[in-house]
Amino acid sequence: MFSSISLFASVNAGELSVSGTAKATYNILSGKSNVGKGLGVTNELNFTASGETDQGYTWSYSMELDPNAVAVDNAGAQNDDTKLTLSTPYGTVGVFISEGGLDLEDAGSQSVYGRPTDIGDPSGTSDNFTIDSYNNVQYHTPADLLPFGTSFKIAYATNTADTAPGSSGNNAGAVTTGAVDQAGATATEMQVKTSPIDGLTVGASYFQFGGDQGMAKNDQEAESGAYYATYATGPVSIGYSEAFKAPLLRDNADGTATDTVEDYRQMNYSIAFAATDDLSVSYERETSEANKLDNTAVEQESSAVQLAYTMGGMTIAVSHASHDNNAYVTGDNVDQTLLALTMAF
Repeated sequence: MFSSISLFASVNAGELSVSGTAKATYNILSGKSNVGKGLGVTNELNFTASGETDQGYTWSYSMELDPNAVAVDNAGAQNDDTKLTLSTPYGTVGVFISEGGLDLEDAGSQSVYGRPTDIGDPSGTSDNFTIDSYNNVQYHTPADLLPFGTSFKIAYATNTADTAPGSSGNNAGAVTTGAVDQAGATATEMQVKTSPIDGLTVGASYFQFGGDQGMAKNDQEAESGAYYATYATGPVSIGYSEAFKAPLLRDNADGTATDTVEDYRQMNYSIAFAATDDLSVSYERETSEANKLDNTAVEQESSAVQLAYTMGGMTIAVSHASHDNNAYVTGDNVDQTLLALTMAF
């Protein structure tokens, strides 16, 4: 495959396009440890380009401007989430810079605005490891290779110390020192999805670190995984997912003295109903349990009811959520009400 790709003689000029969203939000938090009201405006600006080689292979480039990224010398929005892919009859290969996450921890979500733990919330949930935290290369199977629309993707991060979102050509990368806080010098993530019957999609993902962690021995290697299922019929859609995360535990980790977490187990379920072509409502509940070496456990729970109304390129959304035992601290409970106005262009 790679030899055939290297033989193409020329690439036709591609097309450039720009898309994105502008969003204004009003976020109200009230509870034990977090009381506040915040106004915000943000944007997602995505530059994309695509073209075709003489051999019929297609290529695609994407680059986003992220106002939340740490810019060099405080120069403002930084290039973020960049990728360059080449699609062939043998599959798609690509280079992904701070992009290309394959984790399916939240793939079952049917919330009409956003997951309860992904909308400016105070939950402090410990999410799975994901390959888009690192610069990585990927391979995806062709769309028609496997039955039932099954797809397989695999990603490999050659250097987990190399995480700069604005990495340019000829990037020499960061030096891997084997520091004691590294979970591994390399990382691999895999994903599989399939749709065996109309309306049903199921999938699973797995992430693991590799290489030297700079320690002679560990009690537990860092890894995470997830599986999910969604089903849609008429105006109703439902989703379910479970995720598991094992953090790196050093040699002779002592949970009695340090209250060390051995693993996290997350469960999400949600349902959405499209009342009309423009109006949708949803409910989602997320739980994440921290199981500790001292045989205790704390469950962090978030749930939200959301309503979204779309008029052309404008969406008005309302979300009311509750978050209990935030950051796995018993009794740290916060309620959240969010109003959002989103313009797509």
